[in-house]
Amino acid sequence: MPKKKHQFEAALQQLEEIVAQMESSDLPLDECVEYYERAVKLAALCTKELEAARRRIEQVRFTEKGETVIEPLTLSDDSSSPPATTDNDRNL
Repeated sequence: MPKKKHQFEAALQQLEEIVAQMESSDLPLDECVEYYERAVKLAALCTKELEAARRRIEQVRFTEKGETVIEPLTLSDDSSSPPATTDNDRNL
């Protein structure tokens, strides 16, 4: 498996373990702060990887002429997004 997947999965698992540890025990303040700092770094890494994956997802739609259009997935109707690519433009 790719290193990135292992990195994401390991970071997510560590983050879950830290949260469980912080919720279930009476940690000294300095240890709790260390856990928190580590959790913030892990959450940032996971967020970065998830954003990268989201950017790679494409959506397929059909034009009024019946052409298949493949374009980046957008969460809103943003007219500033890059132009769509049709099957005719792609080497499939």
